[in-house]
Amino acid sequence: MRALLVDDEQLPLMHLQRLLEKDVGGVKVVGAYTNPLEAIDQAISLQPDVVFLDINMPRISGLEIGERLQGIDNSPEIVFVTGYDKYAVNAFELCALDYIMKPVQLQRLQKTMDRLRERIKSAQEAEPVKEEESVVSIQCFNSILFHQPNQEPQEIKWRTNKARELFAYLLHYRNKMIDKDSIIELLWPDYDGSKGVTQLYTTIYLIRQTLKRYGLQTISINKGNLEGGYKLTIDSAVIDVEEWENRLKQLPPLSLASMQEYEQILATYTGDYFGDYDYLWAEYERERLRRMWLQLAKTMSSFYLGHGRVQEAINVNQRIQHLHPLEEDSYIILMQLYASLDDHAAVEEQYQLLTSRWKIELGSTVNEHITKWYHIWKQETEQK
Repeated sequence: MRALLVDDEQLPLMHLQRLLEKDVGGVKVVGAYTNPLEAIDQAISLQPDVVFLDINMPRISGLEIGERLQGIDNSPEIVFVTGYDKYAVNAFELCALDYIMKPVQLQRLQKTMDRLRERIKSAQEAEPVKEEESVVSIQCFNSILFHQPNQEPQEIKWRTNKARELFAYLLHYRNKMIDKDSIIELLWPDYDGSKGVTQLYTTIYLIRQTLKRYGLQTISINKGNLEGGYKLTIDSAVIDVEEWENRLKQLPPLSLASMQEYEQILATYTGDYFGDYDYLWAEYERERLRRMWLQLAKTMSSFYLGHGRVQEAINVNQRIQHLHPLEEDSYIILMQLYASLDDHAAVEEQYQLLTSRWKIELGSTVNEHITKWYHIWKQETEQK
């Protein structure tokens, strides 16, 4: 096992190296550095399996080093070595294999190495088989799911809600560098500077570890120069909402020949963009996509009505109501369609549903032209 050690004090560094190489055994220390920036530069070529990091260093914190190391290929496991009491390292437990208190004791170090060997063994056993031309699809309609070739869709088990939201946020702005201050202000507005940075580093670490654990190597988070921020790239992966919009824009004019293609596009929209999460920053995009779908649905409704395709018109307007319950036109259209089928109960149900929703959601009454139509229909029905 290859280990890299980083501590700004020489004596603790030598002590840990001696324990690993002579007492623990089976460990080769490929580098021991008192200069943390030099350690970062050398980590790429040295390719350690584990990096032991002192947390409290004057120029750069061990937490930040750990976060940077997770951005390299074949990123190593991280073990923090600290003189802090346990309460001070709770935040670090999330983003490291382990932490060890100074002065390092052999018995405690042995436990860490046992955990490390087990982690490496599990990672090797779970390593996904690489397939040529395999494409990962990322679902953003409703919840975040990952579709990998020949596998059922996976819903990621994020360690924290903040990790899931930060991933979604970076995915939303994919291929763009987002400065870290903007991220901290969005996700941790009540934290002061140092605590906010700690939360950010920890969460980035968690996301990278999660993507690695699920075999999603095509998705990566890169750090900008001069501490500028973070950028998420998806490589060959595809995103369902992006694919949906592209297909929508390429649709031919609606006709009997192209009707099936329109129906497929309509059905592919299975819910709102990140609809299962209350992300205010996603609201503009969520509404934009909803309006695009609604315009498509209305176009199809008019087409079906014009061609006397009653059941298809009913189906599309029922979907409009499901996704846009305050879209008034769908109610009157359904009422008129059910009336043409002499389905009196369905007409009554639509009218009652409309009036109750308007009262509860909007605190208002139904538009006069709908009420007028309903009463005329009611009167004519009772006279039959």
